[in-house]
Amino acid sequence: MDKNQIVTLEITDITSEGNGVGRADGMAVFIPETAVGDIIEARIVKVLKNYAYGKVEKIVKPSADRIEIDCKYFPKCGGCSLRHISYDSELKIKEKFVYDAFTRIGNINTEFLPILGCDLPDKYRNKAQYPVGTVNNKPVYGFYAKRSHRIISGSECKLLPDIFDHIASDVIEFALQNNIKGYDENTGRGLLRHIFIRQGFHSKEIMVCFVVTKASAIKFTRLCEVLTEKYQDIKSIVMNINPENTNVILGKKTVTLWGKNEIQDIMCGNKINIAPEAFYQVNTNQAEKLYAVAANLADFKGNEILLDLYCGAGTIGLSMASKVKKLIGVEIIPQAVKNAMENARNSNIFNAEFICSDAGKAAAKLKESGIIPDIIILDPPRKGCDNLTLDSVLQMNPKKIIMVSCNPATAARDCSYFCQNGYIAEKIQSVDMFPRTIHVECVVLMSRVEK
Repeated sequence: MDKNQIVTLEITDITSEGNGVGRADGMAVFIPETAVGDIIEARIVKVLKNYAYGKVEKIVKPSADRIEIDCKYFPKCGGCSLRHISYDSELKIKEKFVYDAFTRIGNINTEFLPILGCDLPDKYRNKAQYPVGTVNNKPVYGFYAKRSHRIISGSECKLLPDIFDHIASDVIEFALQNNIKGYDENTGRGLLRHIFIRQGFHSKEIMVCFVVTKASAIKFTRLCEVLTEKYQDIKSIVMNINPENTNVILGKKTVTLWGKNEIQDIMCGNKINIAPEAFYQVNTNQAEKLYAVAANLADFKGNEILLDLYCGAGTIGLSMASKVKKLIGVEIIPQAVKNAMENARNSNIFNAEFICSDAGKAAAKLKESGIIPDIIILDPPRKGCDNLTLDSVLQMNPKKIIMVSCNPATAARDCSYFCQNGYIAEKIQSVDMFPRTIHVECVVLMSRVEK
């Protein structure tokens, strides 16, 4: 097979990266923006030893899964990967992602519960982080093109509330009229790097955060007046200073320009404070369902000690606090721990304590202190758990381990380790937290094998 060769093939599968898979000349070919059942002509763009990459030249016969694309930015924008297929088809693909990860990577065969789809597959995100740049000497905002930092101007995004786009447009118009320059990654010049907006799903409270290269509150004083006069739901406007040459969006210092330092939302009936730096599930409605799944699998009796590792602002543990004797949350980010304590206090939850520490070190220290949790919930980052955390959990020997993960591959790896050391995976539930993207969440119930 050669580069630029045109091949005809049928798409028979979708990878966890969102690429369709077909075969030509005995070789697997990965092709984006395709659907299972498509018969296509593809141009080969890269050939490796055992596989190749291609792009669609012509759809000879479309898959029954295909739908009309409803977004003018797809597929140029890097946000969505599956907007060209029906949502029902997307759910089947994600269900298969989870099944394949656990059976192939983890060598785990157990009960796979049907995937829990999302009632709101559009407009579900409660957070937007618009990059700001300069085009023709004018500030622009939008989203990064796929696999690049080139800004696609405009943001009528199907995943975001319309009000986010309206606010961002007004900020850019103000910047244009007041000579506030957009950031240039190549030169490091320009003031405004990102427009960061969060909204409480239930409360409707909005926070607007200007990410800037240097403190310049005076330039934004009038803008605060303009925005708050027009948008009554804005309760907080802050400025985050990030002077570093980095891809990390937020800097280390945040100052409040107007209103509150944080906004508040309701999650599973609890009052949750949301700071600019705090982790908060971007799909609130579906997160509440995810937490309910985890609680149902845990099957609390009311007398348990529950340890919530990687607890963030405490949302998952606090949603279960009324069902257990004691809740202990562990999180490494100080601001998140502070928020978790406030959230417990504001929600009149008095059986919870929170520890600021690395998950593995905290688990080891709790073991040394003689604290033995009955149930441990793990909600690690995409990279999964480190060895210290895994071994510390095993040493505490809980009756049940609940794994909540946004990465089925690392979840399968970590659950396999538990299964090799005295636990059995009883049930796995897939939950679609991020419709139209390739990401899928899963919840795993593991129980200790009694000897």
